Amino acid sequence: MHQQLICANCGLEHPLDRLQNLCTACQRPLVARYDLAALRATFTPGVVRQRADRSLWRFHEVLPVDHPGQAVSLGEGGTPLLRCLPRGPFARFPRLTFKDESFNPTASFKARGMTAAVTRAAALGVRTIALPSAGNAAGAAAYYAARAGMECVLFMPQDTPPANIIESVVAGARVYLVNGLISDCGKLVRQGCQRFGWFDLSTLKEPFRLEGKKTMGYELALDLADPSTPDRPRLPDYIFYPAGGGTGLIGMWKAFDEMEELGWIDSRRPKMVLVQAAGCAPIVRAFEQQTRHAELFPNAATVASGLRVPVAVGDFMMLEAVRGSGGTALTITDEELLAGVHEIARHQGLYACPEGGAVWKAACHLVESGWLDPTAEIVLFNTGSGLKYNHLFEPRDLPVLDHTDPQCLDRL
Repeated sequence: MHQQLICANCGLEHPLDRLQNLCTACQRPLVARYDLAALRATFTPGVVRQRADRSLWRFHEVLPVDHPGQAVSLGEGGTPLLRCLPRGPFARFPRLTFKDESFNPTASFKARGMTAAVTRAAALGVRTIALPSAGNAAGAAAYYAARAGMECVLFMPQDTPPANIIESVVAGARVYLVNGLISDCGKLVRQGCQRFGWFDLSTLKEPFRLEGKKTMGYELALDLADPSTPDRPRLPDYIFYPAGGGTGLIGMWKAFDEMEELGWIDSRRPKMVLVQAAGCAPIVRAFEQQTRHAELFPNAATVASGLRVPVAVGDFMMLEAVRGSGGTALTITDEELLAGVHEIARHQGLYACPEGGAVWKAACHLVESGWLDPTAEIVLFNTGSGLKYNHLFEPRDLPVLDHTDPQCLDRL
């Protein structure tokens, strides 16, 4: 169990035994801290590998529980690291892999954050959670709330992918569509929490979605270990991450610091590459302008709903990770990222979400610019299933065969 809750911005410590959202002093995210020195001897890669539980709760010592039996879990985590085959445009990347988060419950990486956040909320007596979502977080929240016996209230932009809306309704969530962006939905959540006593589970506006997401970093280090030395975790040269609210990127950066303190890895870090859509890129703009915070991105628009986040409370945390790693940030157009989805599917057999297409095309851009060595070890994050975005792809005119015609195959 965590020993402290500390503001990531001003350092103010907050009580552990009550519900917490943002820092009471500066309204910035809180982060959990653990007694890692006390865990060094017992929480080791070898111990974790021997555990029968293959969910992310095998890392329970650095998650918000006293023991894994307290977790509200649907078997999340343990997603595959898929080595890319040298075909077509992938041929120049001999050590490229995808961390495929579509294998999680509700088919996205959002399950990681929700299992941890709902677990801690349930332990502190929450009966109703509320959050804004532009897509996958809604479904994950709805199903983990159902698992915990909680109510779930969701505010979603009216043009959220239909699959996300449907799965949330099926799970019994109260879904409200909003004629605006996720930031507009967030305003309604704040008002509703104040009026009705819901608990706000918005991205980084409580401390524990971050804790669930950080397990991607722990898994990555274990998965990349040399088979001859499996208890010596290892990190790649580059990580490409599609960032909306950025909890996964921030979480992995936190995990790397924890693993170093635990003695799992040394001080070397991957270069973190943050990717956003050209139509909604507040963090990329702040990176380019060398500011600590990002301004609200005007008229945000992109088909990648997970990237349509015009303002993020954890902006400074994303920027610190990218800059601290010597990484970079860039944008990809909607046309490019959808083309990337097709290329990944055709050449690798993986139906990536648009965000996955974005990181692939970002890697191509950086190789062409000379910034990225294509022979380096590179991990791209595919954060969800492309199946939820079927509405973006119109099938071509397909021939219809008359099975009663014995010569129908002659016309192929």
